[in-house]
Amino acid sequence: MSVSERSVRGVLAANLKRVRAQRGLSLSELSRRAGIGKATLSQLESGTGNPTLETVFGLSRILGVPISDLVDGRPAGELTVVRAADVEAISGAGVDLRPLQRIEAGDSVFEVYDQQVRPGATQDSGGHVGTEHTVVQAGRLGVRVNGRETELGPGDYVGFDASLPHAYTALDGEPVRSVLILHHRAEQRLHLAERVSPRPSPEPSPWPASGPTPWH
Repeated sequence: MSVSERSVRGVLAANLKRVRAQRGLSLSELSRRAGIGKATLSQLESGTGNPTLETVFGLSRILGVPISDLVDGRPAGELTVVRAADVEAISGAGVDLRPLQRIEAGDSVFEVYDQQVRPGATQDSGGHVGTEHTVVQAGRLGVRVNGRETELGPGDYVGFDASLPHAYTALDGEPVRSVLILHHRAEQRLHLAERVSPRPSPEPSPWPASGPTPWH
């Protein structure tokens, strides 16, 4: 696998094409629903675009799939070690998010991220698929969920329905380091080999029809 195929751009390009085809959406229709320019989507699917956190979360919401169905590209193994320096961040207005692992347990899917909120910055989200859990490791984090605000310090936890509008802000002029876990019901996951597609997929799924899907 080439470096470009392993990058966030390369993995997103391949997965976005498959998910869009599985949903039976043209590039124009996805552009209309997501509010993203057709040219921008075309660049993302060709691997030449610059996927921001806002764009990836927006596509996840419109397509109705976990983020890991768009950015998952690592094989499974009995021992999984993810080095911080080896994971490319997906950046937004105020957050740098590094996907670490995807875990399937029973009827649930969990996506684990290293989340860093930049000093004095705010990351707004209109909502997306799943339930969101955050544990602060360092710094002070301001959290707003559907108009309700709270502050968290090291060791504090917050959880909420991720479909609600929410925002994270790094307080006190210091960066915030945290662990973000997104929880999805298994039926929200895109089973490429099991769903009946309204259009044939242009290429076979790289994932097995059963068993765990590794890393959101």
